[in-house]
Amino acid sequence: MSNKFVLSYSGGKDCILALYRKIEQGDVPVALLTTVKKYSEETWTHGLTFDLLEQVSKSLELPIIYAQCDVSEYEDVFEEKLKEAKKMGATSVVYGDIDIEQHKKWGIDRAEHAGLDYEFPLWQEDREKLVHEVIDSGFKAVIKKVNLDYMSEDFLGKTLTKELIEKIKSKGVDPCGENGEYHTFVVDGPIFDYKIDIKYDKSKIENNCALSIM
Repeated sequence: MSNKFVLSYSGGKDCILALYRKIEQGDVPVALLTTVKKYSEETWTHGLTFDLLEQVSKSLELPIIYAQCDVSEYEDVFEEKLKEAKKMGATSVVYGDIDIEQHKKWGIDRAEHAGLDYEFPLWQEDREKLVHEVIDSGFKAVIKKVNLDYMSEDFLGKTLTKELIEKIKSKGVDPCGENGEYHTFVVDGPIFDYKIDIKYDKSKIENNCALSIM
C-alpha cells in the first residue's frame, strides 16, 4: 500500500531528490510545503518568489501549501500547515536533510506535534554521492545563493555539474553545501513536466550572502 506524504520543500536539490526517491518507491506526494517570509514575496533561505513557486507547482503537478510567517511564529505556522496537509491525506512529512542532527530533531518535533510520521530518505548518506545522484538522475539544479564567506558571486546562476562540484571542492567547500555554503533551485528533471523558465539577472547582498534574482 502506497504512503501519502507532504514534502518540506525549499526548492533545492536535496528535497527534490528526497521527493524523487519516494515517488520511485511508489509513494504519493499530496503537496509541497514551503515557508515564506511574512510581508514579503520570497521564501525563507532560498529567496524564491511566488512566480517561481507557482511554476514549480504546475510542472510537478503538485499544490503548494504556503506557510507565511516571521521568525517568532515559524514553528507554529509550519505545524498548522502540516495539519492542513494531513487533511489532504498525508500520513507523513518527508525532509531532505542529510546529517545535521538539530535539523532532524526540528523536523521530527514539527511532525509529531502535527500528528504525522516523518521520513528522511537521504539521512546519513555520503554528501558528495548524493549531489552526484542529483546530477546523474537528470535534475538541473541552479545555484541560487552563496555564502560569501566560502564562495564568490561567480558561482551564482550556474547549473551543478560534476566539474562544477570539483571547483566547489577546490575552494574548500562542502560539495553538497549542507552547511549553507550555497543553495540551489531545481528547475528541471525526470519528475518535472517542463523546465522552469528562469532568467539570471543580478545579485544582491543579504546577510553576507549573494542572492541571484531570477
